[in-house]
Amino acid sequence: MVDQATTTHTNNIPQTEEQSATAQPKPKQPRQLVRFSFYKLDQQWQLLPADVREKGKQQLKQIYDDYAAQDELIRSFSLYGVRSDVDFMIWQATYDIDNLRNFNSQIRRSIMGPYLREERSMLSMTKRSVYVGKNARGAHDPRLVITPDDKKYLFVYPFIKTRPWYALPMEDRKRMMGEHIRVGLKYPSVSLNTTYSFGIDDQEFVVAFETDNISDFLDLVQELRETEASMYTLRDTPMYTCVAEPLAHILDALGA
Repeated sequence: MVDQATTTHTNNIPQTEEQSATAQPKPKQPRQLVRFSFYKLDQQWQLLPADVREKGKQQLKQIYDDYAAQDELIRSFSLYGVRSDVDFMIWQATYDIDNLRNFNSQIRRSIMGPYLREERSMLSMTKRSVYVGKNARGAHDPRLVITPDDKKYLFVYPFIKTRPWYALPMEDRKRMMGEHIRVGLKYPSVSLNTTYSFGIDDQEFVVAFETDNISDFLDLVQELRETEASMYTLRDTPMYTCVAEPLAHILDALGA
């Protein structure tokens, strides 16, 4: 009864124009959930009859196309011939976690599902960087919507900083990250998508670099090792070199 009376009394108090204008804060721009899923195709799949494999391949491609048709971001990348532990990777972004779960469920229940092992996945979320201005663009774009450059190569890895990093004053961290960013800007052919995993997965960040030139990325990473901020890196492996390729081409190459 007290709460009801208080609410009624408060609602009857007239508000000035200034109070009315500031009463409702602007809604925050929604963030995207981002998932990197790495798959390995069991070689036993190739022993199945050709018609079964063709049906399974078309079914998997349809699952992929149906996800894309929902206006959801999805990209496929091959890793066969580059790494031995995974064959391809699916990069997704969405505002609804159920879209990721439904996609995964459909693959598991598909004809090819029992032969596709999801060797690793990384879940993250978009977020503005505290080290970069809101209007920054280029290699360290703080945007909240994943917009791939669709370059040939995508280099993906989990990233964890040491706990002493977070104990440093913000001005020290900003100074070190300023050096880090300046090095990145020396390589305009390489663009960066950084997403955040605090509390929702094992790593703290997922880093995804796009470029058409492998040597530029190698030189960039080597130079970043020499920056002061690098001393506070706890882990940044495994590193995945992914090659952009349509899913149908990937499956053909794997003998699916």
